[in-house]
Amino acid sequence: MRSAVPDTLHGPGGAREGTPDGGGRAASRGSAARHPVARSGRVAGLFSGGRLTTVVLFLPPALLLFTIFVILPMGEAAWYSLFNWDGYGEPTRYYGFRNYERLFGHRAFTSALINNGLIILVSLLVQLPLALAMAVILANRIPGAIFFRLVFFLPFVLAEVAAGLIWRFVYDGDYGILAEIARWFGYESAHVLADRGWAMYAILGVIVWKYFGFHMMIYIAGLQAIPSSLFEAARIDGANRWQVLRYVTLPSLAPTIRLSVFFAVIGSLQLFDLVMPMTRGGPSDSTQTMVTYLYSFGMMRMDIGFGSAVGVVLFVICVVFAFTYKRTAMRND
Repeated sequence: MRSAVPDTLHGPGGAREGTPDGGGRAASRGSAARHPVARSGRVAGLFSGGRLTTVVLFLPPALLLFTIFVILPMGEAAWYSLFNWDGYGEPTRYYGFRNYERLFGHRAFTSALINNGLIILVSLLVQLPLALAMAVILANRIPGAIFFRLVFFLPFVLAEVAAGLIWRFVYDGDYGILAEIARWFGYESAHVLADRGWAMYAILGVIVWKYFGFHMMIYIAGLQAIPSSLFEAARIDGANRWQVLRYVTLPSLAPTIRLSVFFAVIGSLQLFDLVMPMTRGGPSDSTQTMVTYLYSFGMMRMDIGFGSAVGVVLFVICVVFAFTYKRTAMRND
């Protein structure tokens, strides 16, 4: 990031650091003087013009809530993960890192990691392109655009547990809609959610149906923020629809796409509410995600120390991804 200090602060004659006429010592003096002045200017700007009152009024409550509901729970989870504890009384049976050894050696956790990776891939390769395609179509003023926006966005408004229960009925091999359709065509009805080979794919289909409308609305908002003059200039230059999409729409929409990818990955890592009413992680742990694994093997079995270890691993994965993605893909946004 370039300093906001004028060139007169860079040494005699306005020489910048590393230029021959400035010299090594002049550059050092300029560098030493430049950064404190810039920092003091930013601090002074922060507390000027009545901003001090705003900082004093709003920052402490936000920091207090963040500490109570984020920092302290994660610190407690990290502490409890070192014990063999059932959640009652004080943890006394120190386990060290044996909970983590159990975790990474457990087949069901490996399956959960693979499923989370599969959910991320489907979200990025199917859900987001579908949402972008529908956004490009429905962002234009075509007949019925508002109606279809509402129809595609409604699944996202529906509660995850309710959506999971609805699709559990749809997939039911005895009374479900798919079973009835199969019988109409003379085929034997299949119990999709009870089949290890099909259960996860059934959940992936529900995930795409549930969340692509959310990303579609994000893309529509981004498309509406693009100046219409860019499209008019491209058409005047003779660009066809594909060229307008490739050279105008997608580059202008790039910050919105990066934000949508961030939401998709974090949401995929935290998926829980859809899986539990549909399969509860079964059959035979084939549809476990990291959060359902935490709930099934930590909370339900009253192994709070082990569940805390799962929570710590999930937290580390999310934080590492968030900071890495912010410093790479979103560094200019």
